[in-house]
Amino acid sequence: MAMTNVFTGSNGTLTLANEDTPEGQDAKNVIDLYEIQTVGRVSGVEIFVQTDLEEFHEIGRRHPTSLHPGNIHISGKIGRAHINGALLFLLQGRGSSPTAIAEPYVQPTFNMVVNLNDPAVPGNSAGLELKGVKLQNWSYSLPEEDFVMENVTFKALTIRVIDKEAPAGGGEAVAKAPSFSGSATA
Repeated sequence: MAMTNVFTGSNGTLTLANEDTPEGQDAKNVIDLYEIQTVGRVSGVEIFVQTDLEEFHEIGRRHPTSLHPGNIHISGKIGRAHINGALLFLLQGRGSSPTAIAEPYVQPTFNMVVNLNDPAVPGNSAGLELKGVKLQNWSYSLPEEDFVMENVTFKALTIRVIDKEAPAGGGEAVAKAPSFSGSATA
């Protein structure tokens, strides 16, 4: 299914990245203590992918003759993030522990999956998976007798598309992705 249908936003999950780094070791401690991997649910997500493009101008021409791709920057905002205690410990690092540990405090790394649903065809879905997510700014609003709201900005290392299509006769959706071959040349 090419992404030609109208999708509705659903929600997303924020999971701890359990990797072989100091951040991953702290994440493993939290995962083992709380026996969870998912530490938050996100909605109202905005994802920005910025590619640095360098214009090449030839003498005597007003318009560029070519554009050369450069660095890719992935960032975004989360309007609502249900965050649990495990995540709160990691947001402040080791310093939030009752028995504070000396610096350096490592900043946690997360994986985020944002789900998109196709309301016209149940079973069809798409998603975006961001890996290496680090929270840049975090604000917490506690209004009286209303929902607690968190606002977060983040940066990520990678982004990929998760595209699933339901088979015609029913059954479980199958992931689809193009197969790119060959090598890129500069």
